Amino acid sequence: MNVIVTGAGGFIGQILAAALVADSSVSKLTLTDLTEPPLPSTPHSKVETRCVAADLTSVETCKSLFTADLTVIYLLHGLMSGSAEANLELGLKINLDSMRQIFDILREVKPGVRVVFPSSCAVYGPPGSPKSVITERDAPLPGTSYGAQKLISEVLLNDFSRRGLLDGRILRLPTIMVRPGAPTGAASSFASGIFREPLHGEKGILPVPKSQEVWICSPKTVVENLIRARDIPAERFGGQSRVVNLPGITVTVQQMLDVLKAVGGERALSLVEEQQDESTARIVASWPARLNTARASELGFKNDGSLVQTVRDYVEQYGIKKEDPSVPT
Repeated sequence: MNVIVTGAGGFIGQILAAALVADSSVSKLTLTDLTEPPLPSTPHSKVETRCVAADLTSVETCKSLFTADLTVIYLLHGLMSGSAEANLELGLKINLDSMRQIFDILREVKPGVRVVFPSSCAVYGPPGSPKSVITERDAPLPGTSYGAQKLISEVLLNDFSRRGLLDGRILRLPTIMVRPGAPTGAASSFASGIFREPLHGEKGILPVPKSQEVWICSPKTVVENLIRARDIPAERFGGQSRVVNLPGITVTVQQMLDVLKAVGGERALSLVEEQQDESTARIVASWPARLNTARASELGFKNDGSLVQTVRDYVEQYGIKKEDPSVPT
């Protein structure tokens, strides 16, 4: 299996890359991002791997990368929600134009090739009521430019799949947390920040109301489901839409804070500072928080665990600052 991953320098891209490098069914792997992505350290891997810095808005660059010998394509690159809302032109260029360009190249050089496209629940826009449960059949009406750009790419990939030009798998992802590293341009970045920074003894900013509900999933489960998407036979989609709501759980921001206290103690909780930001709050409120994932279950996608376990997994992997006796060992 010859696989390429775009956006491979990002957090999810790196976890996916590490899983693919260790996958015996993968023979070749190309990792690409705007700057050359790191190569995951996987001892004894027999996968032939290359890491490439690439501007995917360039036609010539895309033609050099998306070639007839590819088996599976993961399109993880993109301009995140907050940044795409702040810069419409750049969002269109990266989230829409580059995707259309890649789709067109692939349908010419390798008709029917498998394309895994991580989309977002942001395509739906705000639910009709706070308790509405959204299915793949609900009409999307994005409340952000990011959601609109993702939706347009979805529709195009779905149509190319209907025609047999590509074999798309369109995954509407929840908010992924907890992410390590610096905050990103995503409006949902706060969901990781209110854990990551306080657990490391730094101030975390909360820009949305504590009553806000969010549809979330752990990085581990998301990556397992990205790999699962690759392996689903095309006929399992039954000639219907290639769109799948990936599993997640619904939590309020207050529930997030309760988990932060349970894992990091009062000291960690005290480091969360409420700074309401109207733009971020509006974007996050435009996303549904309850999604029906029956189709995902039918296709064999994995359900996520509890938020407490997700945060504990983060602490186990990345550590916690223990300068106060109230922080549990």
